[in-house]
Amino acid sequence: MSGNGLSYSDQGGEAAPELAQEAAASMTPSASAAFGLFSSGTKKNEDLKQMLESSKDSAKLDAMKRIVGMIAKGKNASELFPAVVKNVASKNIEIKKLVYVYLMRYAEEQQDLALLSISTFQRALKDPNQLIRASALRVLSSIRVPIIVPIMMLAIKEASSDLSPYVRKNAAHAIQKLYSLDPEQKDMLIEVIEKLLKDRSTLVAGSVVMAFEEVCPDRIDLIHKNYRKLCNLLVDVEEWGQVVIIHMLTRYARTQFVSPWKDDEVVEEYNENNFYQSDEEQKEKVQKVKNTYTMDPDHRLLLRNTKPLLQSRNAAVVMAVAQLYWHLAPKSEAGIVSKSLVRLLRSNREVQYIVLQNIATMSIQRKGMFEPYLKSFYVRSTDPTMIKTLKLDILTNLANEANISTLLREFQTYVKSQDKQFAAATIEAIGRCATNITEVTDTCLNGLVCLLSNRDEIVVAESVVVIKKLLQTQPANHGEIIKHMAKLLDNITVPVARASILWLIGEYCERVPKIAPDVLRKTAKSFTNEDDLVKLQILNLGAKLYLTNSKQTKLLTQYILNLSKYDQSYDIRDRTRFIRQLIVPNEKSGALSKYAKKIFLAQKPAPLLESPFKDRDHFQLGTLSHTLNSRATGYLELSDWPGVAPDPSVRNVDIAEVAKEWTGIRGKPKKEKPTGKFYSESEEEEESASGSESEKEDKEETSSDESSGSYSSSEESSNSESDSKESTAKKTSRAAAESDSEDIKVKGISKKRSTSSSSDTDSTSSKESSSDSKSESDSKSDTVSGKSKEETTVQDRKAPNKQDVFLLDLDDFCPVTTPMAVPAAALLSPSLTADLEGLSLSSSSVIDVATQVSMPTKTHELLHRMSGKGLAANYHFSRQPGIFGDCMVSVQVTVTNTTDQKIENIHIEEKKLPPGMRMHEFSPIECLEPAGSITVSMGIDFCDSTQTASFQLCTKDDHFNVSIQPPVGELLLPVTMSEKDFKKEQGMLTGMNETSATIAVAPQNSTRLVIIERVVKAANLGVVPSGQDNIHRFAAKTVHSGSLMLVTVELKESSTAQLVINTEKTVIGSILLRELKPVLSQG
Repeated sequence: MSGNGLSYSDQGGEAAPELAQEAAASMTPSASAAFGLFSSGTKKNEDLKQMLESSKDSAKLDAMKRIVGMIAKGKNASELFPAVVKNVASKNIEIKKLVYVYLMRYAEEQQDLALLSISTFQRALKDPNQLIRASALRVLSSIRVPIIVPIMMLAIKEASSDLSPYVRKNAAHAIQKLYSLDPEQKDMLIEVIEKLLKDRSTLVAGSVVMAFEEVCPDRIDLIHKNYRKLCNLLVDVEEWGQVVIIHMLTRYARTQFVSPWKDDEVVEEYNENNFYQSDEEQKEKVQKVKNTYTMDPDHRLLLRNTKPLLQSRNAAVVMAVAQLYWHLAPKSEAGIVSKSLVRLLRSNREVQYIVLQNIATMSIQRKGMFEPYLKSFYVRSTDPTMIKTLKLDILTNLANEANISTLLREFQTYVKSQDKQFAAATIEAIGRCATNITEVTDTCLNGLVCLLSNRDEIVVAESVVVIKKLLQTQPANHGEIIKHMAKLLDNITVPVARASILWLIGEYCERVPKIAPDVLRKTAKSFTNEDDLVKLQILNLGAKLYLTNSKQTKLLTQYILNLSKYDQSYDIRDRTRFIRQLIVPNEKSGALSKYAKKIFLAQKPAPLLESPFKDRDHFQLGTLSHTLNSRATGYLELSDWPGVAPDPSVRNVDIAEVAKEWTGIRGKPKKEKPTGKFYSESEEEEESASGSESEKEDKEETSSDESSGSYSSSEESSNSESDSKESTAKKTSRAAAESDSEDIKVKGISKKRSTSSSSDTDSTSSKESSSDSKSESDSKSDTVSGKSKEETTVQDRKAPNKQDVFLLDLDDFCPVTTPMAVPAAALLSPSLTADLEGLSLSSSSVIDVATQVSMPTKTHELLHRMSGKGLAANYHFSRQPGIFGDCMVSVQVTVTNTTDQKIENIHIEEKKLPPGMRMHEFSPIECLEPAGSITVSMGIDFCDSTQTASFQLCTKDDHFNVSIQPPVGELLLPVTMSEKDFKKEQGMLTGMNETSATIAVAPQNSTRLVIIERVVKAANLGVVPSGQDNIHRFAAKTVHSGSLMLVTVELKESSTAQLVINTEKTVIGSILLRELKPVLSQG
């Protein structure tokens, strides 16, 4: 059921037919016969209403599948709205998701009924399931009623602070809907947009930029601080978001950077003029070239980060990057987009059409970009006409002296095409080539004259029109062609061609004095049967001959004027009156009649044969306005380059400020914490790469001896691009690095290592996880905590007997070195009992008992003896729940005095904790003798996140800044449950609550015992009994909120395994998945 619901949600209407068939198959024969799939009878709807009012969830689910199927088929299901809306509060997640799909479709139509469910949607906004929260927000924003605007505004504000990036993404979508409903909310929505623009999740970036473009595209100041972050996140954003962000950044760059084309212009001018200049002028020019444009680093960052997207599989992304390079890159660099655009010509015809339109515009200004790919634009017989004409236009733009002979041979083939529209376009292209390249003008003209004998009228007509335009450029040399065309007048019937011949004879009547009057005589006979266009040209011909050869044509002209005086077309009647008054003198004639000859026989400029894409370059490439060659609604104009670049410092981001925003620290910036970055970057890389234990120890000792200086040097050595990265993001990847190195260590040997060392692996996923966990508010945590505790049916494990096991030697214990909680054999089914008895565990194994045994875990360094002036402190997580409260993680701190003096009054002061985090301090240590050591317990509520708890460890005389950061596995408490309960809970946590990965398992890690040992060592998980040898299940709950964490390891063939984690805490789940992968894959 779960899979079906999710597939519909993900695929939209495409899954509807399958859902409907499944629903129909599950019905009784009588019901399916009455159903008549998607028929609109009242009986069917009554049946659906009864199913929706049923007490069985299965009947309701079938009904909802059928209703959504009806919607997908285009049927009207609005009359079922009252019955559907009753199920909006259903506890079944699958039903609730389908109800929300229905409500999103009909909420706007049935506003009154939808308003009755507002309270349900508001409750759903705090549901533990992120899909329900997001769906509720989508439905709420679909109810287009002004009265609920305040409720929508509040919901969007809350959702913008949600832990789940998916919900925050939907909040960004809702902003646009609310703005279209009530534009007066603009100021408040801009605040939310400003907040979401700071979000580091790639899932949110595209949606919030789209909201920015809709609501406040002129607020460029909101982008300044986020510019570098958006550039760096761009590669990982989903494709739709990439297109939106690239277009926005194109507009932004045109306002913030100076033109990179100035340099090209100066160099060109210098190269052309230096021959004629004096030495002094040349020196000035050289100096000018030397002082030319230097690209802004942020401008270069944008070009560098968008370049990889030219290889995207999405045509829209490639087109967006191409237009960015066209509008922003230096002309010498813009050529790299050519190959990618040509690659898109293998796509479907719709994509080809848009891409070719943009190439046509580019090829007019910069021919060199596409000349190497000339053959890619040759026309195929299978191309539709619209593609053929575009390719033809591009070929004509690319024509030059070097390739014109090849192109003309190609055009000869095109003229013979069965597609007459394309053949006519080819003749026009030949005319353009003849105009642009003077060397081939005569050749083209002779070829077009040959086409006048073609059998096809359309080809002949287009040839006549083009020849007419060509003859206007040099009429003196081509009197014979005009005579040849006059002879064709008897056979040509296409109005445009006849009109063109008549215009040519009239314009150059003095060059053909014997033929022109005869042509007038013939056309006078057929005047009444001619097309209006031809009649107008006959009138013009008569007027011109009347003025130049009155003796022969006076009577003919008067005859034509009398015929046209009573013509049905008012255009022709008006032209007749005008010409008569102008050329035939009488008493009423005005002063203009004196100038009739100059008016009719004036020299006319030769027409320019240009590409239809010549004037489109003022629109941004890739936009609807460019495609239509007309300004579309919502089009945002590209501004001109500024003369002087605005201040680039507005894009600088203060690292302390970023850390403050994202970790929620209200006090001083993090830089006061000296243990924040203990090792230098090079040492960290070496340490993480090293597999040898001795090398690790040596490097740790070296770095700790120089700890006082290494912190400041590593802070100063951060490069300029690190401004856009959070310091907190590195701390999440630290947890993963420590987990990796833990498995490499020799078993049974305890190690000391600084928790504050940070790894340089700055992966996008770790940044995203860190930022997501830090953006959770207290109220959201409390709400989720309450609901999870009510809904879960799993038993919490019992508190263990309190004992100082952390002081014992590791060799005293069995290989399973971490606590596990497993039901007693008496509570299991016989088959599971048999399976468990088959496990070869030692007699002291905790797998056979229901109580827990706490084992010492890895020790971390809290304070080094050098930094602490002889006071050293280490800590580990004892995995003992409930010592300081239900939400506290127990931490054992061992304090050692390495000096020869007493250290008095050791205590904790000045806690710097993120919002919501709490700490239970250990009792002050009055006195610690020389070489003495003492272990104390403290509790920290980490709020289900890997945020750092910073505080001061103080003595009577000194204060030391220290911090504790938990590995994600220590934020869990193991729980006991049966396999049946596990599967039931897992079924409720699918979709976006499920994270999985396929890993290669080392051969020695494929046994059940080793898998259990390694997994529970890495994370505080309880073992769930399994009836299958190849599937291993583990369960736990988060310490703070009590949310379930279900882990499944399924061994596959060929030494691989599927690792699946189901939890509502998706951020913690993804971090845990990343930490468990190397645990099983390493030997």
